[in-house]
Amino acid sequence: MALSQSELQRLLESLRTADGIELVRNVAERMLQELIEAELTGRIGAQWNEHTETRTAFRNGHRGKTLATQAGDLDLAIPKLRSGSFFPSLLERRRRIDQALYAVIMEAYVHGVSTRSVDDLVKALGADSGISKSEVSRICGELDAPLAAFRTRPLDHTRFPYLYLDATYCKVRVNHQIVSQAVVIATGITEDGGREVLGVMVGDSETEAFWSEFLRSLRERGVSGVRLVIADHHSGLVKAVRKVMLGAAYQRCRVHFLRNVFSVIPKGSGEMVAATIRTIFAQPTAEAVRQQLDTVADMLGQQFPKVKQMLLEAKEDLTAFAVFPVSHWKKIQSSNPLERINREIKRRTDVVQVFPNPAALERLVTAVLSEMHDEWIAFPRRYLSEGSMAGIYAAEHADHTTRALPNTPNTTDG
Repeated sequence: MALSQSELQRLLESLRTADGIELVRNVAERMLQELIEAELTGRIGAQWNEHTETRTAFRNGHRGKTLATQAGDLDLAIPKLRSGSFFPSLLERRRRIDQALYAVIMEAYVHGVSTRSVDDLVKALGADSGISKSEVSRICGELDAPLAAFRTRPLDHTRFPYLYLDATYCKVRVNHQIVSQAVVIATGITEDGGREVLGVMVGDSETEAFWSEFLRSLRERGVSGVRLVIADHHSGLVKAVRKVMLGAAYQRCRVHFLRNVFSVIPKGSGEMVAATIRTIFAQPTAEAVRQQLDTVADMLGQQFPKVKQMLLEAKEDLTAFAVFPVSHWKKIQSSNPLERINREIKRRTDVVQVFPNPAALERLVTAVLSEMHDEWIAFPRRYLSEGSMAGIYAAEHADHTTRALPNTPNTTDG
């Protein structure tokens, strides 16, 4: 739509009196409006008041639309038709590009792409100016609300007889220094045999105070019915479990225990010692499991006295699984399920290498865990059969077979 002489005069006058930003805004606004009108003319086959054989529709006024740009908000008029609808492809394309860039940036961050790599990615999509680190952080910050909701959601919808705990470490910049931060994670088996991600927390180290805070947060959110905690033998973790998770036994991860054993024996003896220790966990009954541990301790003790001492000292913790259903044993003897989760987290976080702050690390890890949790819920697959789970609490009430942690009252939590 060509400008009339009077319109040109008004535009020139407004441009003369406008400051720099206002000048850019006015030019952009007019340019976009002209492009919109030109597109509509091509669409319907006629200009204003033009009679042509190719006309397919008639104009019917305009509706306002505000377009946010770096030059400010532009007030545009979108033409309406007497029949049908019209929306400028220029604006639709811009809207789609903005949404696409936003989605790509968010998705890239969740998948462990660093902010510098995100900048290259945005350029590859056609935004030659790229995107600043602060802008990436702002966009990623919009993940915080849903991720915080996931981390703090109530957990009182079911009981969790089995609780898995573990930690991994990532590099984070804190007070202008690069330090290791612990990422502690909890997953649980529900009373019907399903799996859920229960919590995640980032902190300086795996101290008793830190683990206690984490476990208390799970209890406050509704975690109940825990009968067995499966975890590594980190002293801070074990003390926190015994203090906070009353009524739950503690199962020392057999995989981590073997790693500890390897540190006190010659490398060439590792395979033999490991195979011998594994026979403890292959027994058919709880009594046989404990007897086999004593037998293995005596056998290995002749050559490796330190291993015998380790086995006897860890006997209660290594065999805690044996009072639970036999069909569960293989899956509650170690924290292997969390090991796999930790590997996935490391795969994502290794791309970033050093996080700008603990909040950024917590954001990415939570996003990864949320993604896993959603898959478990959307495509439910029983980790343990529902029928086998039914007996855990029934057996406990019938004969009180669940053993307390050493030096811990066996107070149940419902």
